[in-house]
Amino acid sequence: MSHDPQWIHTAIRKIEADFQRSADTHLIKLDLASLEGVDIYLKDESTHPTGSLKHRLARSLFLFALCNGWISKDTPVIESSSGSTAVSEAYFARLLGLPFIAVVPRKTARKKIEQIEFYGGRAHFVDSPSEIYEESRRLAKALNGHYMDQFTYAERATDWRGNNNIANSIFDQMRLEEHPIPSWVVMSPGTGGTSATIGRYIRYQMHSTKLCVVDPENSVFHQYYKTRDTSLTSDCGSRIEGIGRPRVEPSFIPDIIDEMRTIPDAASIATVHWLEKLLGRKAGASTGTNLYGVLQLACEMKARGENGSIVTLLCDSGERYLDTYFNNAWVESNIGDISGYLAQLETFEQTGKLS
Repeated sequence: MSHDPQWIHTAIRKIEADFQRSADTHLIKLDLASLEGVDIYLKDESTHPTGSLKHRLARSLFLFALCNGWISKDTPVIESSSGSTAVSEAYFARLLGLPFIAVVPRKTARKKIEQIEFYGGRAHFVDSPSEIYEESRRLAKALNGHYMDQFTYAERATDWRGNNNIANSIFDQMRLEEHPIPSWVVMSPGTGGTSATIGRYIRYQMHSTKLCVVDPENSVFHQYYKTRDTSLTSDCGSRIEGIGRPRVEPSFIPDIIDEMRTIPDAASIATVHWLEKLLGRKAGASTGTNLYGVLQLACEMKARGENGSIVTLLCDSGERYLDTYFNNAWVESNIGDISGYLAQLETFEQTGKLS
């Protein structure tokens, strides 16, 4: 690959200029009277230009690839993605004038495909989530392009020491809150890169905060956390788009995690429907996975008589999922009955207990 230093300098400047034009995402406090003494916050990543947490990752991956000499003028960029990362990478590819192809499972939400195409990218479909890796490598080789490979490079492309990463932002925004050092930060793993950044930052800054990672059903991360068996695989993919994987991803770092939990998919979906009543807007299903884990931890803190704060992420907008997670017929066919968890959450509002 030939390298044009001036083009690379211009590309980096464009990405950095784009970052300067984007204000930091908001930190939303949830007012829950039943949890007096335990404060819950949502870091709203849906306000990024491409609408999700993955905007941060895509920016880091492009800068990492540019500085490593993997991308130059006219290099086709290929990514394996269930949607949100591909949307964000398509945005940055368009910013740099590069061709972009997303290798996605055929069941990916149509709204995400439309957003990839809106930014000038195109979707290349595979039938099984497990096929995205090899097909991405094949395309990159055939097109003399670069396979971005978020699942390998997510944990190393971001500067976890600071430099306005998501952990740095969370702790800065918490400084004037009643409990400025969170008792817990809760995150669900897709690549594992965000949990790695948060966990490393907590240790580097010597905070007492603990990191809880919540996994959806049909994902191997939690089992890997317990066994450290890198050969684990799952035949069915996660039903919660953007999180959970059928194999152990290289960017998932288990040793910086204090606790892991598996959250039932029905609980995740019920929680985002319940959250809509509190916020007046919809969030994606992975936010439900995060928040249900937060509510479990908060109830346990309250039962022990502990005060403190818990922070998690609102990963993306629910407007992307109107035909799936916010379609009752789809939920009934693909997730099942969520009425039990909805009733549980209604009771929680009155009692502060999840049971």
